[in-house]
Amino acid sequence: MNDDLYYTVKGTGESRYTEKMSRFLAFVFPVTTAEEAREEIKKLQNKYHDARHVCWAYVVGPDGKEWQLNDNGEPSGTAGKPILGQIRSFGVTNVAIGVVRYFGGIKLGTSGLIAAYREAARLALEDAGRQEMRKLTQLRITFPYVGADGVMKVSKMEGVRVVERSFDNTCGMTLEFPEGMKDEITGRLAKIDGVSIG
Repeated sequence: MNDDLYYTVKGTGESRYTEKMSRFLAFVFPVTTAEEAREEIKKLQNKYHDARHVCWAYVVGPDGKEWQLNDNGEPSGTAGKPILGQIRSFGVTNVAIGVVRYFGGIKLGTSGLIAAYREAARLALEDAGRQEMRKLTQLRITFPYVGADGVMKVSKMEGVRVVERSFDNTCGMTLEFPEGMKDEITGRLAKIDGVSIG
């Protein structure tokens, strides 16, 4: 298994799901931070201010360790948890999902609510699609001008991207690459005279 890989949504997604006259509108947003996730949810709450509930969940970070959910007045565990559960079962991160519910006059009960929120979130995630991403890391190096050839060879390796460079008496460069390449890249750079890492 490649530890560099993680998955996120390709883009936004939407779904409409009806259960016993209650309407569930689900929206998926690609996000990279908790602040961004909360901002998207806030926009949704403002847009659908007339809805009885706007329940949500988000997961951010390449490892998906930062997350939050909210039942927004629904019985505890009947909305945010099933939404989060769908994010987990799709295996994606950097995503926020908001589900807007318009009450149809017939109570769904706990299991009915869980099933409806789960299904609305699932359909919206399918609409958004899934894509593979790589965890990237950056390395700042300095080197004398005579070491530039060796450094340039490393910077042209597949998967390596030069973020910033400066050529002067002492040269500097910031490289970005998948985390799994770190040992190989630092090993190669260490063999070049005068290269300083960090």
